[in-house]
Amino acid sequence: MSLIDRFSAYSEWRKRAATTVENLRTWLDHNQLGDAQGELRLKYALDRLREDQLTVAFVAEFSRGKSELINAVFFSDYGDRILPSSAGRTTMCPTELQWSPGDTPSISLLPIESRATHSTVAELKRFDDEWQTLPLDSNSAASLQGALARVGETKWVPLEEAEHLGFAVDPAGERGLKPGADNLVEIPSWRHAIIRFPHPLLEKGLVVLDTPGLNAIGAEPELTLSLLPNAHAVLFVLAADTGVTQSDLAVWREYVDTSKGARRGRLVALNKIDGLWDGLRDDARIEREISKQVSTVASALEIPSSQVFPISAQKALVARINGDTNTFARSRLAALETALVEDLLPTKQEIVREGTLGEADDLIQHTRDLLNARLTGIREQLHELTELRGKNQSVIEYMMRKVKSEKEEFEQGLQKYYAVRSVFSNLTNNLLAHLGLDALRDETRRTREAMLESSFSRGLQGAMREFFNNIRSNLQRSSTEITEITRMLDAMYKRFSVEHGLKLTSPSGFSTLRYQKEIDRLESAFNNQFNTVLAIVTTEKHTLTQKFFETIAVQARKTFEVANRDVENWLRAVMSPLETQVREYQLQLKRRLESVKRIHQATDTLEDRIVELQQSEQAVLGQIDQLTEIANGIHRQFGQDVLAGDEHKNDARAA
Repeated sequence: MSLIDRFSAYSEWRKRAATTVENLRTWLDHNQLGDAQGELRLKYALDRLREDQLTVAFVAEFSRGKSELINAVFFSDYGDRILPSSAGRTTMCPTELQWSPGDTPSISLLPIESRATHSTVAELKRFDDEWQTLPLDSNSAASLQGALARVGETKWVPLEEAEHLGFAVDPAGERGLKPGADNLVEIPSWRHAIIRFPHPLLEKGLVVLDTPGLNAIGAEPELTLSLLPNAHAVLFVLAADTGVTQSDLAVWREYVDTSKGARRGRLVALNKIDGLWDGLRDDARIEREISKQVSTVASALEIPSSQVFPISAQKALVARINGDTNTFARSRLAALETALVEDLLPTKQEIVREGTLGEADDLIQHTRDLLNARLTGIREQLHELTELRGKNQSVIEYMMRKVKSEKEEFEQGLQKYYAVRSVFSNLTNNLLAHLGLDALRDETRRTREAMLESSFSRGLQGAMREFFNNIRSNLQRSSTEITEITRMLDAMYKRFSVEHGLKLTSPSGFSTLRYQKEIDRLESAFNNQFNTVLAIVTTEKHTLTQKFFETIAVQARKTFEVANRDVENWLRAVMSPLETQVREYQLQLKRRLESVKRIHQATDTLEDRIVELQQSEQAVLGQIDQLTEIANGIHRQFGQDVLAGDEHKNDARAA
């Protein structure tokens, strides 16, 4: 199965999965069993399925053959190189290759001068006028080549301007850009590039992120704090003729293996093995030398040898263009592609599966509880009315008094429910006060003031560390409030279940652990990039402050925005079952009382009402069967493995 076939299989899986969830949504609406909260949750789940993207980032120092590898893996169908690939630096700025429905083929370039505005790339993506956008002829390889070559454009600027734009400058050229004899520094012309064209893989949701070398990576903290960590797979490219150099090791440790090997989706391509095909070595000797290099690379990067893939991107590209299967086999690219897909797609599928199934299962269970409560109410009414057959008026009057009494008892219980709602509201306000964006905004302002007022490096470091301590403390206080809310609702659920027979399961829990881990990751990045003696001593205070808030604080805000959205969804979800069943129980009591009243007034309506209830019972049983069928369909679809070899295998796994 080719790369396009595998991505197509994943895309088709998402479409089929979305259809099953849409079936649930339509069925709930048709049967008037949904509510506004459930509709929002299903819409969110469907949006995630339909807009799902897979980001693969390529990272390397210059002249490792990274762009050639991207050409070989993704663009050989054009019969030529699409991304510029030659000796020296060809990718001077982070470049995203993508396509979304409604796009037009184009290349958008963000001028390097935008760094002086202290705005992030993510923010500037919302303003088209900040970018230079050129049309692309996606049917012409030559047109694509000419346009894409622009990502390698550079300019020479005075040393002071380069530093003002955030580039590290080092006379030795080891820890920054090396000035020329005229004291000018060569910098990229562009800060970021977005290339949109309708390639089959990009149409399936793939996003390719091509990154520049070490000096350019370090100058764009947003790349290292957001784009690379959030990529679903990172392919780190080395060259067999250079091995693992010090700069390679720096890129790997600082920007790729930040979780120290604990994360999936981090693969290493040892490129240019065709340098060993010199006609003097036999195949056995070539194999021994390749194996030795793989072991050496694995040891230097502290990873298993199975994560290192020796390849020849150049030979693979030429072989694919010429249809040379023997040379393509020698290039070994197929093994890397298989590993990339087998590591990327199942992991991504599992994330999508867990998130969507969680929403769907919760709503299905909520609806099933509602239908079971409705069925119980109907059967209780049937039992009561059946017992009234042949009874005199006094028995009917007794039954009416009994239902009235139950209604009064339930209304007294509602007072406790309303009291819990009041406490829930207060706890919710406390939770959002700790987790809300206002609290983060206040903390950001305090930190900025403390940094600007500090006279010494220790004060700067202390202010930045305090920022992390305080937002982590806010998360911990939020966790305490969540525990209190869960405990209170659990007690209320149990009370209504015991006292009034409501069918309620314990409310689902919520954890802030993922946000705490993200803050931990940000703090680690902060320690690597900002909290160093070199950075503190060599960076002007105002510049350091600005950099900190353009990168770290912006990423912290994104984390809190996600946390706010998730916790608000959870708060609505945990109250919804209780609110729905309370309304349903009230409605059932009202119907019971009205039925007995009508029968009291006209005994001949008893049999008619019994028939009505029997029909309602069958209708609810039918709805329960339909809901079960829809739920089984969702689980069958989400249980399928996108990389399975055939449908029989999928069906067996789902069963």
